Amino acid sequence: MTASKHIGIVACSAEGAALCYRTICSAGSQMLGGHRHPPVSMHTHSFEDYLTCLRHDDWNGVSQLMMESGNKLAGAGADFLICPDNTIHQAFPMVASQSTLPWLHIAEVVADEAVRCGFTCLGILGTRWLVEGNVYAEKLGERSLQFMRPSPAECVEVDRIIFEELVYGLFTERSAEYVSGVIVRLKRNGCDAVVLGCTELPLIITAANAAIPALDSTRLLARAALERAILGRSQLSKGTHP
Repeated sequence: MTASKHIGIVACSAEGAALCYRTICSAGSQMLGGHRHPPVSMHTHSFEDYLTCLRHDDWNGVSQLMMESGNKLAGAGADFLICPDNTIHQAFPMVASQSTLPWLHIAEVVADEAVRCGFTCLGILGTRWLVEGNVYAEKLGERSLQFMRPSPAECVEVDRIIFEELVYGLFTERSAEYVSGVIVRLKRNGCDAVVLGCTELPLIITAANAAIPALDSTRLLARAALERAILGRSQLSKGTHP
């Protein structure tokens, strides 16, 4: 069997990174048989280091943290990198221009899946930085996909749920019902799918409680990484090294 590429995970929050890692390992065994999966290394700074940068809109600081992790993973033998955190992809252009390794871009992976499934208008859920930013607006626009954001009040409450509950591994029925209600309203406004643009959201939102198909950015990124590592198939982000 041809050796798999070594996946490097630039982690940010623990719950999202852990779900991505578990998906790589479990789905890898399905692709390769037995308990096999590609080699995986992960590095993360303290989550508070990222939050300090975010609170000050210091995207250069975010990019430096990502690059430091990427460099450590390159030293550990990684062949390419992924980051299971949507919000900090806002710093991705700075990272990609400096990186010695290629990356997969989480929003590109999600947008490509939306095109494959035939969706045309996506609701975007995530932190306020992600929803108000251009990470998904840019990648969806490149594929002629429309998108909608939650209302300002909904954005504030979803952000609270993420940072006060989900990143701590606290999953409540009340919060799941609230986010499900936001998805219902996005559907009523014309969305035919929703992006779970926070890597913790799949821990409370599934096909069972989403009114429209949910594009799980965490697991989609993990599976794209597997395809790249095993089959050499996934498209690397534009502007990165071959």
